[in-house]
Amino acid sequence: MASRTDLQDWVFDALIHLGGSGSIVDVAKVLWKEHEPELRASGDMFYTWQYDMRWAATKLREQNKIKSAEESPRGVWLLV
Repeated sequence: MASRTDLQDWVFDALIHLGGSGSIVDVAKVLWKEHEPELRASGDMFYTWQYDMRWAATKLREQNKIKSAEESPRGVWLLV
């Protein structure tokens, strides 16, 4: 079963897949395409995974893996 911490790796990998940057919607599409079975089997997180994906982005910012909201266009996540 997937967890919130798994989403950190998935978001990071999705941004690599997208060439280093992507809109929140594009990242969500990649996560769904690549991890639909895990998301469906994740219990309550199935209903919150898009919110949790944003939490994961915040954690990646804290780890200096993606740029801060101030350094990125609105709604776009960029790898450092």
